[in-house]
Amino acid sequence: MTTEKSVLVADDEPHMRRVLEIALRKMGHRVLVAGNGREAADIVQAGAVDLVITDLRMPVMDGLALLRHLRAMEFDVPVIVITAHGSVESAVEAMKQGASEYLLRPFDLDVLELAVERTLRGADVSRHNRFLRQELERGWGDAVGQSLPMQQVGELIRKVAPTKAAVMIVGETGTGKELAARAVHMASPRADRLFVPVNCAAIPAEMLESELFGYEKGAFTGAVKERIGKFELANEGTLFLDELTEMPIEMQAKLLRALQENTIERLGGNRRIALDIRVIAATNRSPREAIAQGKLREDLYYRVNVFTIDLPPLRERRDDIPGLVAHFIAKHGHRRVTPGEIDPQVLERLQGYAWPGNVRELENVIERALILAGPGQLQLAHLRLDAAAAPAAAPAAPVAADPGTQALPPPGPLNAAVEALEARLIERALQLSEGSKPRAAALLDISERALWYKLKKYRVN
Repeated sequence: MTTEKSVLVADDEPHMRRVLEIALRKMGHRVLVAGNGREAADIVQAGAVDLVITDLRMPVMDGLALLRHLRAMEFDVPVIVITAHGSVESAVEAMKQGASEYLLRPFDLDVLELAVERTLRGADVSRHNRFLRQELERGWGDAVGQSLPMQQVGELIRKVAPTKAAVMIVGETGTGKELAARAVHMASPRADRLFVPVNCAAIPAEMLESELFGYEKGAFTGAVKERIGKFELANEGTLFLDELTEMPIEMQAKLLRALQENTIERLGGNRRIALDIRVIAATNRSPREAIAQGKLREDLYYRVNVFTIDLPPLRERRDDIPGLVAHFIAKHGHRRVTPGEIDPQVLERLQGYAWPGNVRELENVIERALILAGPGQLQLAHLRLDAAAAPAAAPAAPVAADPGTQALPPPGPLNAAVEALEARLIERALQLSEGSKPRAAALLDISERALWYKLKKYRVN
């Protein structure tokens, strides 16, 4: 059943108003009525109206004048125009003034119902897209944060979004890679087209090719009709390949060819289909290590890695945690955070936790805590954190245990001394981890991204 909306009917004929009112109530909507355009404008001004259905010819203020008034006052409400005196000129003028539909009387009530549903659905999509764009301009979503690292990520998104460049998003599990990909899409000229996500790790290898490229009827046993693949769905839009390094290596070769030639062939077909797709890929691995391990083709990496966005883990942006907590309380508790609703010790504990599962883990923790707390204050007793996860500030014991790293440098400029000590700690961590970058990063309690940056900065091999 259609969700109830508030529909305003403006018509100077009482009989027509009554017919429309009955029909709209049967559709499940709340109905308001007005005898002319001026009354209708006052009703819109007074409260929320989801849709206006107006006659074209009315006293005091006709339908076109009402349209002009609503647009001049910047009321974001769709309008359907109905009239028994239709003409090409009046239809064109109504559409110019922003009418969503133009219906000639007499009309079948099924036609009216279709027009109402189509207009309301289009208005919902428009509002949703506008909301996402506003969120992006504000910092691409409340669930992301406003810390310096995330402001830098947001700036990268704003720079790359208007281009056609392929994007590689790298980050630990739970950092919000798909959210970042959607932000790129929504800020791009392709925002009114589809964003099509594909989880390369979740689709069985034997099904992945048909999921991506589709198939023709009779291509294999069970293919009783043709099916469009993800590539065709994403035409003129964005294709998001999540966990790209989990895609079978032989499938990566077929993917590379499709991306290079901008064409595909469905399974069982011989027709080449030209496509215009923007590709965004993501991985929770170090791409370089994935290449070394044979998990990622190097040529495919260079094809999808025109522009890289590194998402920092939550432990590197702890200033975002209070805002994230408020966001998740509003999302799962259906209420805004008020002073005193959260025990200060809760935020202190959350900001001191290592968050191995990143933002996704935080959301789960808050949702569970809200269930335990009910309508009362969120307290420490309501938190369920993984005891095995070390506090974010805890030093790594193996590194601290090395006597060589305990020696203080001779007095001198503080920055140079700190950098020299940091370089020695990194070298020691690499020794203890036998050259493994992920293990060294874990020992130092930093992300692989941060480790790679410091290796380059200090020229550590």
